[in-house]
Amino acid sequence: MPLVIVAIGVILLLLLMIRFKMNGFIALVLVALAVGLMQGMPLDKVIGSIKAGVGGTLGSLALIMGFGAMLGKMLADCGGAQRIATTPG
Repeated sequence: MPLVIVAIGVILLLLLMIRFKMNGFIALVLVALAVGLMQGMPLDKVIGSIKAGVGGTLGSLALIMGFGAMLGKMLADCGGAQRIATTPG
């Protein structure tokens, strides 16, 4: 039965994103909430689990994204981004 619930979650995620043009992050959080509740988890545990999962993922990516943003800003300020964009390949 858990595999069926996960399959329903995947279908629901695709439906929300493709048919209703919902933002992927919001759709993923809503589907995670729905799948957790369908599995029989209490609401407070579902929310805690989502928070821990998203927090862990974003925590590990924040440093990489921060450095990437700084590098991109430096490239844009010194003209490197324009040079990369106009250099023939």
